[in-house]
Amino acid sequence: MSNNQAVMGNFTDVNALIHAAEKIRDAGYKEFDIFTPYPVHGLDKAMGVQRTILPYISFGAGVTGLVSAVGLMYWTAAVDYKLSIGGKPFFSAFFGLPIMFELTILFTALATFGGLWFLCGLPKWYHDFQHDEGFRRAQDDIFVVSIFSNDKRFSLDSAKNLLSELHADNVRVVEAQS
Repeated sequence: MSNNQAVMGNFTDVNALIHAAEKIRDAGYKEFDIFTPYPVHGLDKAMGVQRTILPYISFGAGVTGLVSAVGLMYWTAAVDYKLSIGGKPFFSAFFGLPIMFELTILFTALATFGGLWFLCGLPKWYHDFQHDEGFRRAQDDIFVVSIFSNDKRFSLDSAKNLLSELHADNVRVVEAQS
């Protein structure tokens, strides 16, 4: 997602930041983000961020791995290469428990890793606004709120006024550099 410009404001208090996120969400903005130096509990709820589908991707891959393991064992032992050894049945799931476990874990791990990268839009080696000094301070000691210009409700003056009303420090307009 490339944005041409954003209105940014800095916060130093976590409680003021969460309050600001709720007010921005309630004002109808959808294209805004908050950059923090550490995880802030409850911020995603205050921003109105929806739950991820990653657990469903992981579960589906785990079931696929389990079904693949059972299918592979059944096909090789009972259909394609029947061996009668000591009167034992051609197919028994008990002997294949390690295979079923390992393929379930393998498929789940690979799908979770790939799904996370896809859902997060990775790899992206830079952010369009990383040249802004205030934005860079979000790695250290400042919380940065950004309202992006591709939001349907975006107006330069209204976004600046909203952040000023929320007592943000250093409210500014930042141009994107790609």
